[in-house]
Amino acid sequence: MTKQSHNTVRQSMQERIETGEWALGGLIPGEIELAEEYGCARTTINRALQALADAGMLVRKRKGGTRVCNMPVRQAKFSIPVVREQVEAMGSQYRHRVLVNTKTTPPTSIATRLNISDSDKALYIETVHLADDRPFAFESRWINLKAVPNIVDAPFKDISVNEWLIRSVPFSNGDVIFSAINADEKIADCIEAESGTAVFVVDRTTWYKEEYITTLKLYYKPGFQLYTRF
Repeated sequence: MTKQSHNTVRQSMQERIETGEWALGGLIPGEIELAEEYGCARTTINRALQALADAGMLVRKRKGGTRVCNMPVRQAKFSIPVVREQVEAMGSQYRHRVLVNTKTTPPTSIATRLNISDSDKALYIETVHLADDRPFAFESRWINLKAVPNIVDAPFKDISVNEWLIRSVPFSNGDVIFSAINADEKIADCIEAESGTAVFVVDRTTWYKEEYITTLKLYYKPGFQLYTRF
């Protein structure tokens, strides 16, 4: 059997829960048995199970096995924001400026996130998003060219890569991390802040089925507040 990624395994397991193959409250097979069934490493199984537990679909207990939740947790849904719309919602005029747009070999950490080999090239784009011609956010983004080959012809003078991808490329899943960092000199310069200033960061990776599309970090100007509904 061909080895499968943790994402493939997770989706398969989720289907088994949703179809009732794994009943609510029921004990599911152990990691060793599942690893043999899926033809993958036990660490891959563990990662898939943990993702489902984090999503509120499974309950994992040490020495007690893993069970399907009796009442799965309702999860909040996060919509990928169009930065232009965020700016316009403030009553400001939006514009963007592309600083870097190049095909290059990404570092290993990025290649791993995009599930590509270390020798594959990806598209790297840096963008400053402006509100009334003042920096609103700085975006650092990598795109998997195998997943989105036509992106090289996208008119990024007219539309930001953020909005082009949201409009043009479907996605089925994503990981997002919200955090705060002290801006280094480059980030601070791009958003007109002092070096070392704490800024809000969105770190996001999206994929469609088994193909990873893009991974990015979006650094917002000091004072930015995230608003969402659930």
